[in-house]
Amino acid sequence: MTTPELARAMIERFLDSGHHVGWVTGDEVYGGNPKLRAALEERGIGYVLAVACSAEVTTGAGTFRADALVKKVPKRAWQKLSAGRGPKGHRFYDWAVIDLADPMPSHLQLLIRRNRTTSELAYYRCYSPGPVPLTALVRVAGSRWRAEETFQSEKGLAGLDEHQVRRYPSWSRWVTLAMLAHAFLAVAGADEHARHPGPADLVPLSCNEIQRLFITVAVQPLHDMAHRLGWSDWRRRHQERSRTSHYRRQAAQRA
Repeated sequence: MTTPELARAMIERFLDSGHHVGWVTGDEVYGGNPKLRAALEERGIGYVLAVACSAEVTTGAGTFRADALVKKVPKRAWQKLSAGRGPKGHRFYDWAVIDLADPMPSHLQLLIRRNRTTSELAYYRCYSPGPVPLTALVRVAGSRWRAEETFQSEKGLAGLDEHQVRRYPSWSRWVTLAMLAHAFLAVAGADEHARHPGPADLVPLSCNEIQRLFITVAVQPLHDMAHRLGWSDWRRRHQERSRTSHYRRQAAQRA
């Protein structure tokens, strides 16, 4: 079973169990699979799926490669929008959208993202049962970063990708334990922030910081606990100052 086929089966099982989802997003592996896109369209689920620059799309003027179609976009069609917050401020890109030919009463579009520094381009096939603004498509496209960051965090903090097994039961046990460990870090951080909000000059406890403190306090307890906790406060204060500085500089550039 290929990755898109597995994703399709998981989505269908999720929906058949009575759950609801508004949007699906993914990288080029999923965007380049017509069966997955057709299955989502049949279910009336909107998607923003990345596609390769060589992907062919059909407009009212004919069929074009995505990288050829972008050359026809006028300058006034590009809009500067944020794909979400990052550690160094908003992730601003230039975005444009092109309507595609659609025989069904729905909306098929090609979303184009342009890096404001390098001019690097990325392309997304989009579907929605009804009309949606460009900001909604950008929001869905940007939400993929959260999933990527979560996977990266799970690999670094909980060893999600460090299994050396060949059978599914062993793999399933390892992945389940790794995800449970990461969930513990995430819930502990959220609970601590809700119960005991820290000073304004400290960033909230992150999964990385909680793991570091957990090792210091529980796994390898040390006598100089106050010293270790002091270093934790210093790191969080430094991170807050850095984050504030990035956002201020970004706001000044926009002004």
